[in-house]
Formats: sequence, structure tokens, C-alpha cells
Amino acid sequence: MKARPEARNMGLILYPGSFDPLTNGHIDIMRRALERFDELRVVVANNSRKQTLFSAEERVELVKESLANEARVSVVALDGLLVDYAREVGAKTLLRGLRQVADFEFEFNMAAMNRHLYPEIDTLFMMTGADNFYVSSSLVRSVAALGGDIDRLVPAPVALALRDRLTTSTIDSGPE
Repeated sequence: MKARPEARNMGLILYPGSFDPLTNGHIDIMRRALERFDELRVVVANNSRKQTLFSAEERVELVKESLANEARVSVVALDGLLVDYAREVGAKTLLRGLRQVADFEFEFNMAAMNRHLYPEIDTLFMMTGADNFYVSSSLVRSVAALGGDIDRLVPAPVALALRDRLTTSTIDSGPE
């Protein structure tokens, strides 16, 4: 059997998401993408219609802190269409993580729309590792809000920020 050649690294890949908060599942996807691409740009979506726990600026900083040792990762906040940004920076590949079959239908439709708007763009889907398939940002927020242990679910800077935010929110809300 012929030996398989090493995967050739490609240029820039964009990884869009809300990352509210960033989880170890996101980190797993990012690290694996860096095995195949030269540069990963995390694009933090700033969707004014969606209520988030952290502002876009805070989420950008949390991603940067969590990946501080990785020089090939950059992080930006984005208002507007991802495909417009991709075209502007010359990116031809988007990265999306899948945790379960239920994620695929939404992601498939989004990839088709992105391709319609920017025919040169492709979407690379990566399955999260088995140890993170059940981890979602919304579940992490719920567990943290109820005082549960989130240390194995999120990077250390995110765990600290979540505890601080949820403690501050509880204190600031006053008596019921």
C-alpha cells in the first residue's frame, strides 16, 4: 500500500461563531484546523438581535487569552455578512464545527447560502471530539449559572470570566 503524503497546509480559514462562551469543543476544532491551514481567523459574530452574556469585545479578548500561545490565530469581531468579510480578506474557506446530526441541517443551509452569496467560498465541517460532543455554549452558561463545575468544559480564562460575570450579575440584580 502506498504511503499517504502529509496534508498540505493551505492559507487562511475563517471560523465564525458567537463564542458566548468559547468552549473546549471550539478549541479542539481550532487546533485540528491549524494542522491543515496556515492561519486561522476566529470571527466573533456581533449580532445585535441576539442577547449575549459577553459583549463582542469581551468575547474577542477571551478567545485571544485562551489561544495566547498560538501565533497563527487572529481574532476579529464582525458586524455584517461573513461572506463580505471573507471576500475582503481573500478567504476561500469557512470552518464550522458539528457536535451532532441535528447541527448539520442548519449548517448545511448556511453553507449553501454563503456559497450563493460568494461562489468561491467553501465550508469545511469538522466533527468535535467525542469528549466534547455534548458541550454547547448554552449548556455551559446554564451549568455555570447554577454553580456547577465548568473547568473541564472551557479554557481557564473563560471559566474565570464566567464566574465573575455570573457572580456580579447575581449581586447586581438585588433582592427579588
